Amino acid sequence: MFGIKHTKFDSMTYVLHFKNGKVKREGRGLSFYYFSLNSSIVAIPIGSNDLPFIFNESTFDYQSLTIQGQISYKINNPKMLADVLDFTISDDSKYKKNEIEKLNQRIINEAQTATAAFIHDIKLKDAIRSAKTVENMILKSLKSSAAIEILGVEILGANILAIKANPEMTRALETETREKLQQEADHAIYERRSFAVEQERKIKEEELNTDIAIEEKERQIKEEELNTEIAIEEKRKKIAEKKMETEILKAENDKKLREMKMTADIAVENQRTEFINQKTENDKKEAEIQGYAIEMALKPYKNMDWRAITALQNNTDPKFNLALAFRELAENAGKIGTLNIRPELLETILNDKNNSDNGDNKQ
Repeated sequence: MFGIKHTKFDSMTYVLHFKNGKVKREGRGLSFYYFSLNSSIVAIPIGSNDLPFIFNESTFDYQSLTIQGQISYKINNPKMLADVLDFTISDDSKYKKNEIEKLNQRIINEAQTATAAFIHDIKLKDAIRSAKTVENMILKSLKSSAAIEILGVEILGANILAIKANPEMTRALETETREKLQQEADHAIYERRSFAVEQERKIKEEELNTDIAIEEKERQIKEEELNTEIAIEEKRKKIAEKKMETEILKAENDKKLREMKMTADIAVENQRTEFINQKTENDKKEAEIQGYAIEMALKPYKNMDWRAITALQNNTDPKFNLALAFRELAENAGKIGTLNIRPELLETILNDKNNSDNGDNKQ
C-alpha cells in the first residue's frame, strides 16, 4: 500500500537494505518494512553448498579421462560478494539475476584449471590412481586463489569421486592388467612349486641333520652319563674317606672328653675329700671349744649342792616350792613313818594349774 512493503528472511540469509544508495540496515535473518520506491534489497545465502563437477581432460600420453567430484564452500564475507555479483531481489522476493550459477562457475573454473595443470603432466595409468593428489591440488589451488578470495568465499573441502578413462581404453587397460595378472599368477604357481621343491629338499636335509644331531646328542649324553657316574664314584670315595676321618676325629675327641671328665671327677673328689677332712677338723675343733665353754660354765656349779643352785634361781612360785618339798620328802622317805596328804591340797594345785593354762591360752 502506497509502496510500503514488508519482507522477512531466514537466519541463513545475509541482508543488505539500501535506501537512496546508502546501507540503512544489514544482518542475518532480518524482518522489516521498507519503501519500495527508494529501497533496494540484497539477499545473500551464507549456508554451505556442495558444488558437483565433471571435467574432461587429456593426459601426458594423449588419453582422455573424466574427473568427477564435488566442492564444498560457504560465503563468509557477504558484503564483499555483494560488491562483485548482483544478489538484488525484486519486490516479490525473487532474484533479479541468477548470480549463484555465475559464482559456482567461477569456482569450477578455478578447480578445473588446477586439475588440468596436474593431469597434463602425468600418464593415464598414473592419473587414474591420483584421486587423492587431485583433491589436494584442487583444495590448495582454491584456497590460495585471489579470484576466490575476492568473492568472499571460503572453501571447506574438495572430493574426487571418480577418475575414469573412456570405455575402449578401460577395456584395453583391463585386458593388459588381466594378462599381467595371469602372468603373475603363472609365475606365482611356478614360484610356489619351486618353493615347495626347495622346501622339501630343505626338510629332508633338516631331517638328516636332525638325525645326525640326535646321534651326536645321544653320544654326548652317554659320555656325560659315564663322566657323571665316574664323578659320583669319586665323590662317594671322598665322602667315605671324609666320613672315616670324621669318625676317627670323633673317637679321639670322645677319648679326650672322657679323659677330661675323669680328670675333672678326680679333681672334684679330691676337693670333696679335702672339704670333708677340713669340715671334720673344724667340727671337732668347734665341739672341743663348745665342750670347753660348757665345762668352764658349769665348773663353778660342779661342787655345789642342788639346793643351793635351786635357791639361786629365786623362784617364788608356791607350786615350785611345793615340788621341792615333795622331793625332799622322797629323799627322806626312809625316815618318814606316815605321811598324810589331803586331796583338797592336790585339787587346789591342779585347779590353779588349769586356770593358769587357760589364762595363757586366752592371752
